[in-house]
Amino acid sequence: MWSQTYAPVAGSLQLSALVAMLPVFVVLLLLGVLRKPAWLAAMAGFVTAFITSVAIYHMPFTIAASSALYGAANGMMPIGWIVFTAILLYKVTVDTGKFEIIKESLGNITGDRSVQALLIAFAFSGFIEGAAGFGTPVAIAAAMLAGLGFPPFLAASVCLLANTAPVAFGSIGTPLIMLQRVTNLPMDALSADVGRLCAPLALILPSYLMLVMGGLPGLRAALPAAITCGVAFAGVQFYISSYIGPNLAGLLAAIAAMCALLLLLRFWTPPGDTKALASKYTPGEVFLAWSPYLLLVIFVLAWGSASTKAILDKATVIIPWPGLHNLVQRMPPITPNPTPYGAPYTFNLLSASGTSCLFAVFASALVLKVSPGRLARLTGATAKQLALPLLTIASVVALAFIMNYSGQTATLGLVVAATGVAFPFFSTLLGWLGVFLTGSDTSANALFGTLQVVTANQLGLNPVLMAAANSSGGVMGKMISLQSIAVAAAATGMPRKEESNLLRFTLKHSIFLACVMGLLSLFYAYVAPGWVR
Repeated sequence: MWSQTYAPVAGSLQLSALVAMLPVFVVLLLLGVLRKPAWLAAMAGFVTAFITSVAIYHMPFTIAASSALYGAANGMMPIGWIVFTAILLYKVTVDTGKFEIIKESLGNITGDRSVQALLIAFAFSGFIEGAAGFGTPVAIAAAMLAGLGFPPFLAASVCLLANTAPVAFGSIGTPLIMLQRVTNLPMDALSADVGRLCAPLALILPSYLMLVMGGLPGLRAALPAAITCGVAFAGVQFYISSYIGPNLAGLLAAIAAMCALLLLLRFWTPPGDTKALASKYTPGEVFLAWSPYLLLVIFVLAWGSASTKAILDKATVIIPWPGLHNLVQRMPPITPNPTPYGAPYTFNLLSASGTSCLFAVFASALVLKVSPGRLARLTGATAKQLALPLLTIASVVALAFIMNYSGQTATLGLVVAATGVAFPFFSTLLGWLGVFLTGSDTSANALFGTLQVVTANQLGLNPVLMAAANSSGGVMGKMISLQSIAVAAAATGMPRKEESNLLRFTLKHSIFLACVMGLLSLFYAYVAPGWVR
């Protein structure tokens, strides 16, 4: 068994952190400065991480190679699988002409782009995030906005920004389930504190989106809709997370935001509204056009139920990853005691969220009378479109897993943990870093949850709050993860050369919002500790 070491460079944690930052630096340099395609930046970052893990952290070559393959496999299933099936569902609606009807029906709700962005990118996307997560909401919402005539860059950036609100409670509360599993803290307390951190950001996020889209004039014009969305979403998220639990906090908050916005539009007309007076389609035709997404919701909810999941999980195979499982030992202070680092690969083809989306595709093909040959052609076109984005996803998850198993990520975490009284601020940035590296709040919680608790106990801080800060700060890293960038670019048909601009655009907003979350964590830690569990 190989034991991790967290200060391999001259015994210095700080010098070792500079080396551990090299893969991240390479990615940011190529993508954000040199404006290279995301797949090339991800591959370069992966190669850098592999070299540093073997040459500097002295990780055995075979274990490093196995961790890379393990990461790539996790990138393909479940993440790549969800992206593929979500885009395939969208292509079915486009190829059958139903997306034109969807566009027209949304235009009859409102022709105002700001309100369309709130309705689709914030509320509807939030619902899909709460139900499925793992890239599905950005893929679907960005494709819908692009189909409505939004420029690809605008559609992608708006969806990436908006998708932050429900991430901590995404996929029926999966990130917090993982956080509770690794920390053994009470779930009700974790859920409540994440809600107290995320709800204030959700309250202002719709207004922030309007400000980004149209400046102060755009914000003033859409302010009633932005306030309505924010209050409905944040209020329900706060209540459900505090008094019921994490599983339905994202779903019900998004439903509340959609219903509140539709109710508002019965009494208020946006200044830029150009909606048609009458639809040229019958209600039956509109319902049929929306049926693929209605079926998606039905299948996703069915897949998320405990009874269905129990049946589908009978086909799940858990494979101890060869050449990696329990062959790496995590060391204090990352864990209280030397602990084998497991690497179980869960091949859950039936119970995966992407499979629920695939069943929605099959059901939609039957409802819309798409022949098997036509569906096969659409599947091939989707595979061709997503070849490089899927390579990006595989590469960046491989990069993250190499950094995790070699100890490089832990080195970065320990540097942040050494900030002392400022740790409540930097604890959110630790979660932010974890999601940037892994593309998943669930993975970031698995990675840094224990470290947050250990450090909080050492500093005399509230361990529940610090664990919650990891998950809450992590959501702000979602918009800049290479997986999210690749998904948004693929969904909108954005030219690959624009991916670097998308990262540059979202990075400043990601850093700003993460810092706001950090200040909120400081407030709860020192000013109002009685407001959290």
